[in-house]
Amino acid sequence: TGTAEVLLFLVILVAGLPLPLLPVQLLWLNLVTNGIQDVALAFEGGEPGAMRRPPRSPQEGVFNYQMVRQVALAGVTMGSIAAAYWYALLGMGVPESSARNQLLMLFVLMQNVHAFNCRSEHVSTFRVPLSRNWVLAWGVAAALGIHVLSAYLPFMQRLLRVEPLQPVQWVYPL
Repeated sequence: TGTAEVLLFLVILVAGLPLPLLPVQLLWLNLVTNGIQDVALAFEGGEPGAMRRPPRSPQEGVFNYQMVRQVALAGVTMGSIAAAYWYALLGMGVPESSARNQLLMLFVLMQNVHAFNCRSEHVSTFRVPLSRNWVLAWGVAAALGIHVLSAYLPFMQRLLRVEPLQPVQWVYPL
């Protein structure tokens, strides 16, 4: 998701558009959404058949080809969606503050979905039973709940410059 954020900012800066997220919003994303989910992913159970696969080579770095490919694919996908969304919101005349608010929610939702994609390097997320990591399911729900709650608490609204999304504003991020 960090790759997606960097890509988003590079594309937007090259396009000459206003900054899509404020620094405090980026910090919020990385601390709340990523922080909770990263800890929850540590509780992921072992994959069936993992011991039948050959071990990784001792010479292979942490960032092997498969990991770099997966990070690039996820980053380009999420970053492109976010950039297109930001461009579309501004093109429709949505005020910057409202567009940022909606983009922030889009990122929260994309990071929630991506957390489930990170559960296995070898098996589709649709084939990994949720029961293997209830901590992640609760962590994703907690991160989303904390973010939505922050939009309703006046001191968090001022700090993050967010507001509750109107029902129609939930359609596109979802």
